[in-house]
Amino acid sequence: MAVIEISDLRVARGGKLVLNDLSLTVAAGEIYALLGGNGAGKSTTLSTLLGFLKPSAGKVVVAGTDPANDPEATRHKIAYLPENVALYEHLTARENVDYFLALAGEAHSNTDIEAAFDAAGLQSEARSRNLSGFSKGMRQKVAIALAVVRQVPVLLLDEPTSGLDPKATADFNALLSTLKARGTAILMVTHDLLGAADCADRIGFLDAGHIVEEVSRAQGFDVMALHRRYGEAVAV
Repeated sequence: MAVIEISDLRVARGGKLVLNDLSLTVAAGEIYALLGGNGAGKSTTLSTLLGFLKPSAGKVVVAGTDPANDPEATRHKIAYLPENVALYEHLTARENVDYFLALAGEAHSNTDIEAAFDAAGLQSEARSRNLSGFSKGMRQKVAIALAVVRQVPVLLLDEPTSGLDPKATADFNALLSTLKARGTAILMVTHDLLGAADCADRIGFLDAGHIVEEVSRAQGFDVMALHRRYGEAVAV
């Protein structure tokens, strides 16, 4: 059953049609990577799922809610990690999680929060440190811990491995596997074909606002053939 369902979606920005009959689904416990070059519509797709943009046509359902009609209810079901994770540098990792949980109106035990940090792989000593000294990979672990403790059904990722070294990328992919095993539906937008092939169950190639090709892990990812087809729109 699809947790994210997009059907024949059309979205315009500044009078220009950006998403043109876009259709895709993401099931519970599935990682879907949406690849495309600049201007293909990746960011617009995320903004529409989050309820910041309203479609002119088509259907969008996120965990049973319509983001255009009820954006607040939809966002309560989503954890969103932008390319630069938006956390407070003057707060500790634990204080950030406490703050965002309070903002969401959710109460969780200390045991649950510590277990979420454990699942995210953030070391115990780092949890009481201000984020000003954290690397991008460590910031992502804090954000993932927040997603874990909230137990939201949907995770949206924007260029999640940009700027990460190979070790941090491998750690991040392991975190995604943890969330996938919990049944989270994960949609990532990226131009990193190799990174997508490492973790995704399906990859969709976005061009001019719609999917021009979709491949699955079950079929096997021929990375070099895909790169030849899409050239500068993806990176290897």
